[in-house]
Amino acid sequence: METKSSILLDSGTNEVEFLEFILENTSFGINVLKVREIIKPCHVTKLPHSHPNIEGMVELRGEVLPVIHLRRTLGMINDHTGKEDKFIVTEFNGMKVILRVDEVTQIHRLTWEDLEKPESLKHSLDEFVTGVIKVREAMTLLLDVEKILFDIYPGLGLMSQQNEKKVNLDRSAKSIMIAEDSPMLRKLLKETLVSAGYKNVQFFENGTDAWGFLLDAVKGKGEQIDLLITDIEMPQMDGHHLTKKIKEDHSLSIIPVIIFSSLITEHLKHKGESVGADAQISKPQLSMLIDTLDKLLFNQ
Repeated sequence: METKSSILLDSGTNEVEFLEFILENTSFGINVLKVREIIKPCHVTKLPHSHPNIEGMVELRGEVLPVIHLRRTLGMINDHTGKEDKFIVTEFNGMKVILRVDEVTQIHRLTWEDLEKPESLKHSLDEFVTGVIKVREAMTLLLDVEKILFDIYPGLGLMSQQNEKKVNLDRSAKSIMIAEDSPMLRKLLKETLVSAGYKNVQFFENGTDAWGFLLDAVKGKGEQIDLLITDIEMPQMDGHHLTKKIKEDHSLSIIPVIIFSSLITEHLKHKGESVGADAQISKPQLSMLIDTLDKLLFNQ
């Protein structure tokens, strides 16, 4: 199945492509930009004392990659594996991991406005779903693969402890906006920034809310915003579209924008560059995020 067509999507148009796959008769989706390839299952080497959601390791063209057992991760009663399963090879958060799924169906091209916030789901799914896509009256759940990865590798989020306050910088005087839809990442970012001395932080769950605040509070009321940090994947308006709108607005374009996303890879950085982002950092490089804030706000 071809998965690279999304690279041809223009940056900043608010369009997105989702790969749909099936687990226990439930339809899930993942951003095509995170998908490297889809392969048939191959031999999995089990590892002693590994995380229960890690099925084992696979060697693929010289790389050793972990296989995440999604049925088990999502608390599904039947966690069997079958010969007809598929391996989705993904890359995000600076890592390559394989997701075992029952079946891969198709790719949907939508806009982020089509993504709705999930209502009440099964308890086991609640924390792992970031949005709902409705296509031809069918419902597809957008999987929070970052949350799944952080649960397995909690050390990924501990980089926030590596930064020390620089005594010559008044970080608390700077006003920062953050557009991020993940509650887990919002909590982690708040702890990291406050610990580093950036205490004046406002959070928004999507690009639409952030853009509305910029129009109302900044353009309308003259409030000061020194910098914006934005995710890419968000309901209603994604980070690329938000960045493009800011940089095309004469009075807002001076605000530095950092794109902080699991989608920042060498072959995708051009998307952020084309919409005028001042910096792009792959999640969860929190230490690099603080250094970049200092550079953009204090020329450090």
